[in-house]
Amino acid sequence: MDKLRAIKVFVKVAQSDSLSAAARQMGEPLTNVSRLLTQLEAELGCSLIHRTTRQMALTAEGRNYLTVCKLLLDDLEQAELQLTGQATELSGEIVVTAPVAFGRLHVLPVINLFLRQYPKISAKLMLLDRQVDMLDEGIDVALRIGHLPDSAHLATHVGTQSLITCAAPNYLKERGTPLQVQDLPSHDLIMFTGRPSGARWVYKSQAHGQKAIRLQPRLSVNTAEAAIESAVAGLGITRVLAYQAQAQIDAGELIPVLTEFDDTTIPVNLLRWPNRTDPQRVREFINFASKQLRART
Repeated sequence: MDKLRAIKVFVKVAQSDSLSAAARQMGEPLTNVSRLLTQLEAELGCSLIHRTTRQMALTAEGRNYLTVCKLLLDDLEQAELQLTGQATELSGEIVVTAPVAFGRLHVLPVINLFLRQYPKISAKLMLLDRQVDMLDEGIDVALRIGHLPDSAHLATHVGTQSLITCAAPNYLKERGTPLQVQDLPSHDLIMFTGRPSGARWVYKSQAHGQKAIRLQPRLSVNTAEAAIESAVAGLGITRVLAYQAQAQIDAGELIPVLTEFDDTTIPVNLLRWPNRTDPQRVREFINFASKQLRART
């Protein structure tokens, strides 16, 4: 068995979710693709792809092996390009993840600019309001908002954000404006469950120190957009990252409250895989995105 060829077949099948599609893309007979994949699984002693008549899915072993194989093929490609003197123009794919709203507003425009500058680069942007395992998901660069736990990930600081508490003008007119953090329990609260503090709102400021309230929300939602929409509808007070509600604040649909109790900032970082030499395209993207995002955040 040509193991390198079999690895290329496995990666292509995993990426296309189809043996026949992989065969067409590689210009190989379907029987060859199926045979090489079977031989690779036999040599490894495990199943990489669970195949049925209707669908196929990577096994747990297959997901882990796919990540290693993609790194191997990428490093091999980069080495070949350097040896043949063709490494002057960046090529290949970068995979980036970011929170949904921040990614749409700030990361997507940066990727668009990067792709226009490097026509042989392709990109995959995963907009998710949950943190994913970069190695498991095959992600090159992750934008994270918040204080980072100790890890081996390499971080590049690109800006800061802040939390904001806000409500619709009609709600504040009817229920009054809270003047102290301790006033919040008497109000209808809308909790965005994606915040790391859980069922608490923690306020920190140089003038007032730290204050926290345990939430008994009138409404709990799992996206910031839903929390903002309900606040605009006058249902209650919500607390989100400032950029998430900036458009509604600018339009007068939401009014910030208790701003003097929360003047701390939240870091924004780009993370990349540790313990390996990043492809040149990933290093170039991080340098490019860092400059762009610092100007935006």
